[in-house]
Amino acid sequence: MRRAVLDATVRLLAEGGLEAASVSAVAAAAGVHETSVYRNWGTREQLLREALADYTDHALPLPDTGSLREDLRQLLTALGAFLATPEGPALLHLSIAPATAETRSGRDAYWADRLERAEVLLRRAAERGEIRADADPRAAVEALMSPLFARHLLLGEPVTPEFLSALVDLLVDGLAPR
Repeated sequence: MRRAVLDATVRLLAEGGLEAASVSAVAAAAGVHETSVYRNWGTREQLLREALADYTDHALPLPDTGSLREDLRQLLTALGAFLATPEGPALLHLSIAPATAETRSGRDAYWADRLERAEVLLRRAAERGEIRADADPRAAVEALMSPLFARHLLLGEPVTPEFLSALVDLLVDGLAPR
């Protein structure tokens, strides 16, 4: 049931946006009763947040190739492919939607977890001596992701392999030991 509900939530978000993913619509699409959704997730916001986290965890696995440059290329390539799907932009827009006082902590927790996952790549690289030990992993992840999201969200331009490679090279070269 859990898998059916989460998949239905993502599908409805991709097809019709936030408005299409009501609890009743999700329950109908998943073939479950609406009370089952409320019993398991409590609120629509909880359901949306879990669907977002679950889908992105599977779509964006954390690589471990032994090379920061290759790890980042693989991660950004997966993110670029994710943004090219119907689900990717829908979920990205959900993750940046204006938050109310009620939903802000959930959204903040989602992004803190996503940034922390990516920071692992930088910490591994520092341990291997690929980057300076004093490099700030959070700042590096934000510096890497921000241009990608700007290109997609603000400019509406494609996220090409050449663009991703240039971002990775800028970041890794900038963090190289001196």
